[in-house]
Amino acid sequence: MTDRRLRMLEDKHLRDSARALVEADVEHIKADFANKGMAKRALFRLRENAGELYDEALDVADSNKGAVAAVFAALIVWFARNPLLDMVGLGIEQDDERTEPSDEAAEH
Repeated sequence: MTDRRLRMLEDKHLRDSARALVEADVEHIKADFANKGMAKRALFRLRENAGELYDEALDVADSNKGAVAAVFAALIVWFARNPLLDMVGLGIEQDDERTEPSDEAAEH
């Protein structure tokens, strides 16, 4: 056999081997999708990524405890802003007439 023919046969053998691997991978993926649907697969990935995100958040929180405490305090003050403003006398007084239904609305 000539050198070219031998090389061509080797290349053909490599090509056929690679094709067989790709076809086996495709069959494996098809079987995997048949066993586990897209919804289950997406839920698994979401759960896995959420766990990684939680771990990352814990690492960042451990590294920046002062910033986490400041954000937490700011949230508490934001949600308690109306009672705090009322305590110091800066609360917004509501007009009783606006809260009661008007006579025109009651007639209809």
